[in-house]
Amino acid sequence: MRFSPAGDPGVPDARSATRYLIWLASRHKRLFTVGIGLGVVWMVAQALMPAAVGRAVDGLARRDEGALLTWGLVLLGLGVLQAVAGILRHRCAVHNWLAGAYRTVQLTVEAANRLGAALPRRVAAGEVVSIGTADIGQIGHAIDITARGAGSLVAIVTVAVILLNTSMPLGLVVVLGVPLLMAVVALLIRPLHRQQQAYRDAEGALTTRAGDIVSGLRVLRGVGGEPVLSAGYRARSQELRTRGLRVARVESLLEAAQVLLPGAFLVLVTWLGARFALRGQISAGQLVAFYGYTAFLVNPLRNLTEAVDKLTRGHVSARRVVRLLQLTPELVDPAQPVALPDGPGELADPDSGVVLRPGRFTALAATAPEDAAAIVDRLGRYTDSDATLHGVPLRSLALPTVRARILVADNDAHLFTGLLRTELDPHDRGDDAVLDAALVAASATDIVEALPDGLDSPVAERGREFSGGQRQRLRLARALVADPETLLLVEPTSAVDAHTEARIAQRLGAARAGRTTLVCTTSPLVLSRADRVIFVEDGKVTAEGTHAELLDGEPRYRATVSREEN
Repeated sequence: MRFSPAGDPGVPDARSATRYLIWLASRHKRLFTVGIGLGVVWMVAQALMPAAVGRAVDGLARRDEGALLTWGLVLLGLGVLQAVAGILRHRCAVHNWLAGAYRTVQLTVEAANRLGAALPRRVAAGEVVSIGTADIGQIGHAIDITARGAGSLVAIVTVAVILLNTSMPLGLVVVLGVPLLMAVVALLIRPLHRQQQAYRDAEGALTTRAGDIVSGLRVLRGVGGEPVLSAGYRARSQELRTRGLRVARVESLLEAAQVLLPGAFLVLVTWLGARFALRGQISAGQLVAFYGYTAFLVNPLRNLTEAVDKLTRGHVSARRVVRLLQLTPELVDPAQPVALPDGPGELADPDSGVVLRPGRFTALAATAPEDAAAIVDRLGRYTDSDATLHGVPLRSLALPTVRARILVADNDAHLFTGLLRTELDPHDRGDDAVLDAALVAASATDIVEALPDGLDSPVAERGREFSGGQRQRLRLARALVADPETLLLVEPTSAVDAHTEARIAQRLGAARAGRTTLVCTTSPLVLSRADRVIFVEDGKVTAEGTHAELLDGEPRYRATVSREEN
């Protein structure tokens, strides 16, 4: 699979979280490499400072002013070098963090766009939200920590070599002690990895549940289901809290180990160094240097344990991102898309027998609403079928071509955050006259007039400040502003009152004059305004005609719509 749906040649085939992290780092290879190099210089400069201090102390003990001045200047130079390298390393680290985190956001959004309507069926909403809120930070930290981790590793090797050359026993203590400390830390990493994975899964599920409750809160209050859902959410939240405590317990042990083990190591090396100094095996300056080395080693050891921790967290998060990126869309473009003639054409669904004549206002009445939705999905190519436009199978066309020519508007569409003007005309294709005409046709002018700033008023998330009927009318107005060649509407008036529905039915045909329009509905107010009505039973067309003709000659049609007429 390719991480980039756009076919980015810089994106390699990959099937693991580790490869994904490596790929992120390689996208800014030069800056990533420079960051590691600066991290090494930064840490090695600090590692050499105790040696300079030790030499200066020995010079002071011998009353050698030249040696004291020389090593003092060396110490100053090392301090300036590590300061400059540290500043530049931090700059590179921040850039690498941002690059890794926000490239992940881009890929996630591209994957969501690529999956399109299949996304809700393949991935829970909470999973996508958690990637954008939590996982990007962990992935950024995993890329960021590499510079400090590499510098710390080189610094530890440098100190070990110096100690081995100065005192073999003390050098062996460092050479053998550091791997032992890391092994102890590794014992905590594996259970931490498991606990983090379980916590992350539970967090995504709870986020999904919260989104479902918020989106259906108005309905829940109406049927009295809010207490039941709240109790369920509260129980799941406590389960997540328990999992979080388990993660925190292991993390606290890891943090304690990061302080205790290097501290014990420092005490051991200092004690051994003091004994060797008393025996005359090392000088006073070397003892000071040894103490400086062991005190310094606390920092790189903590950096290494932190690197293991952050790389583990980043691996957990990257695994979830890769899982999303590996999902393939249900519909793909053909290898060689067919060109489509210009202008309106006949849109047909052979599976049901529905044929839409170009430029006509057609209504579809189905005994089962799911049959109408299935037909629209086939006509809009949201499911694979033998549907055709201009006699050309939709599966032979590029998806962008189908989306540009055919627009499906149903009641699952969202209103997004932003200005209402932008919401109704996201591509800024129409002027105020176009927007006003669409609002009039959708009988939505009263909604805009009630807002403090009219079309320039902000819309909250999912348009929660509007009622269900108001959102439905605004969605209809947005579809009319888009003015597609073919518009497929699914129950566009199901949530409005009869008077409003009558106004919409009266104006919709005129607003779509010369364009192909299909309205799936069983409302007589809309059916009576259609040029032609198609009656579908058991997923197949059983009758066609005007509303009046079908009422007189088709008892099953009359039974389907009579409930609303009565």
